[in-house]
Amino acid sequence: MSGAGYIALVHKDEGTSYGVSFPDVPGCVSAGDTLEEAIANAAEALAGHFALMRVDGDAIPEPRSFEQLRRDPDFLADAAGAIVTIVQPQSLAAA
Repeated sequence: MSGAGYIALVHKDEGTSYGVSFPDVPGCVSAGDTLEEAIANAAEALAGHFALMRVDGDAIPEPRSFEQLRRDPDFLADAAGAIVTIVQPQSLAAA
C-alpha cells in the first residue's frame, strides 16, 4: 500500500455527530463529536479496516485522486453538502 491518504467525506446533520466515509473504501466509516475527533477516529478506522482486509487476504484499494473522483457520479452525489478532506491511515503500533 502506498503512503497516500484517502479522500474522506465528512457529513454533519443538525444534532448529530460528524460522520466520515471513504469513497474508495466501502464499508469503512467513522464518527466523532468534533471535526477533529472525527478525522482522528477516521484515521484509526481506516488502519483497522486495512488490517482486517490484510487478514482476509483482500487487496488494499488504491486511493483515487480528487480529479478521478470528480468524474464519478456516485462520488458527486455523496459529496453534496460534505466536507471533503484527506485522511492518512493511522500507524498501527505493535501491541
